[in-house]
Amino acid sequence: MSRISWRQVLPWVLAAFFVVGSLSNIVAPRSIFEEYLKWGYPHWFHFVTGSLELTTAVLLARARTRLWGAMLGCAVMLAALATVTLHGEYGHGVAPLVAAALSTVVGWITWRTFNERSRNA
Repeated sequence: MSRISWRQVLPWVLAAFFVVGSLSNIVAPRSIFEEYLKWGYPHWFHFVTGSLELTTAVLLARARTRLWGAMLGCAVMLAALATVTLHGEYGHGVAPLVAAALSTVVGWITWRTFNERSRNA
């Protein structure tokens, strides 16, 4: 039986996180919709966020596009972190901070793997 490493699992766990986040933002229950309005975003902006998160998940799921997914995921989460920080909602910043950090780790692993393969080719 082959061993599965955390380096193989992490992108999938992160992709699942982004799928859940995208669905919450696209469906946008009243509480989420009202938070976007409170933060000064237009009434349709939750669709933008949800679409970017779903795109991130799709990109993370494929090894060829994983680096792009990691970069997009990090950017989306840093924007979310900036939003909640600017509005003093520090408790809401934990998930985006962790997701941005994990996106950075996935991006770094993907970059290293790509460079190692390029040198060995």
